[in-house]
Amino acid sequence: QVQLVESGGGLVQAGGSLRLSCVASGSIFGINYMGWYRQAPGKQRDLVASITSGSSTNYADSVKGRFTISRTRDSVMYLQMNSLKPGDTAVYYCNAMRLSIPYWGKGTLVTVSS
Repeated sequence: QVQLVESGGGLVQAGGSLRLSCVASGSIFGINYMGWYRQAPGKQRDLVASITSGSSTNYADSVKGRFTISRTRDSVMYLQMNSLKPGDTAVYYCNAMRLSIPYWGKGTLVTVSS
């Protein structure tokens, strides 16, 4: 089992920055993929950014150049979010894949005011 706990969400004005953190615990050996997803009210959950164990990254087009994903050896993952827009408002979820099994955190709310 893998447990994921997100933190760092909050209320920020448009143009501001936030850094989200996700701490993985439990059976973290073998996690080969971690990602951030977000879900706005009434919408589906979409990928924001992902990072593999080989440090390959992938970003949604809507956040390229503004968000940066990173991961430490201790399986702490970050999402640095700059130049935030009201459209970035959503609950952000941490995801990890281990042995092809997905694990999810409970999410952290990011609200961007105009």
